[in-house]
Amino acid sequence: MDRGRHYGGGSPGWGDPGGAGRAVPEESAGSSLVRPYAVTGGRVKPRYDLAIEALVSTVPHPPRDTSVLTPEYRAIMDLCRSARSVAEVSALCRLPLGVARVLVADMALEGLLRLHQSRPSGTQPDLRLLERVLSGLRKL
Repeated sequence: MDRGRHYGGGSPGWGDPGGAGRAVPEESAGSSLVRPYAVTGGRVKPRYDLAIEALVSTVPHPPRDTSVLTPEYRAIMDLCRSARSVAEVSALCRLPLGVARVLVADMALEGLLRLHQSRPSGTQPDLRLLERVLSGLRKL
């Protein structure tokens, strides 16, 4: 990830050194600040329902030149060479979860990422599966 970009918003290690109400990482108070809403173009919801546990991986042959992608897109592409959950992408890129969901959904629509969702959105989980998982956990 581009070390010159930092995102505000309540993460550990974020301070307000100048007292101006701006969140700036304590270890790099002199760096520029990019607000999360600027990265997503002001959008706070992904274009479609994307579970945080959904696995994401890069496609073998991206439909366009990846060298012209934003630093955030490139960082996500690098991370997802092996399958990662949306939550992992958020944590490892140090992006707020909402921002990561929007970016991952956009990248999937552009054909840069492949999504591996466990079930279609809006469906109920399989109760038999949940009971088996619970039984296995009790045996531990």
